[in-house]
Amino acid sequence: MNTNKGKPDPWSRERQQGFDPARVLADSGIAVTSLQLSAGEAIYAQGEPADAVFLIQSGLVKLTVVSAEGKEATLGLLSTGEFLGEHCMAEEQHVWMNTALAVTECAVLKAGRNDMAAIIRREPRFLNFFLSFLLARNVRMQQALLDQFFNSSEKRLARTLLLLANFQGPEEVQTVEHRISHETLAAMVGTTRARVSVFMNRFRKQGHIDYSPENRAVLRVHRSLINVLADPEFCAQCSQLHPQKLDCIRCCTSVPWGMGREDNI
Repeated sequence: MNTNKGKPDPWSRERQQGFDPARVLADSGIAVTSLQLSAGEAIYAQGEPADAVFLIQSGLVKLTVVSAEGKEATLGLLSTGEFLGEHCMAEEQHVWMNTALAVTECAVLKAGRNDMAAIIRREPRFLNFFLSFLLARNVRMQQALLDQFFNSSEKRLARTLLLLANFQGPEEVQTVEHRISHETLAAMVGTTRARVSVFMNRFRKQGHIDYSPENRAVLRVHRSLINVLADPEFCAQCSQLHPQKLDCIRCCTSVPWGMGREDNI
């Protein structure tokens, strides 16, 4: 049961109040490295020593993992304002469990594991922000796993596009900030590139997506794409899924974002 109704989630509250984790890192006195990466360049690679946490300042990053048999899977996409490599903070985690690749040109801040631990100990506000982010990330990954088990590839693609569009207000159309290939979408959804192309054409004909008149490479997602999911538990106002028909989240103010349902588009 949600006992914090009406109280904003720490992560979203701090962001709304102008909390800037990049500034905290820069002003902390620790050694913070600024990295500029080209598309296709690795931030870190699976199996290499895990010794730092990264904060994306701009751009899009893809997380992938390769099995012992050489099969590759895409775990997800991360964008501006998100941390990655946070699992290196675990005592037993000494190598990267996945690979982080820049999908677009990226600007990333890198802070050593011990330095991050020091900031967390002495900056309660940063700790609050970081923990809220980790909890939201954990819920999102669990929901993505359930999505793979129970939803069709067409619904998984619709959900992925809605996540990328990142609806946070009353807007009916949202532009996907970064250009993402059908191949990347197929890897995220767990289907083939050909099927993604079929579904994208279907969404376009149904009026759920289109492309910017100024730049045909820029994808625009319409809120009506939520109808593809055909689930009565979705909120028509904010396009979020409410398991067990519980209260609304993210852009609806009745319940804090990140209390366990923030990503269930």
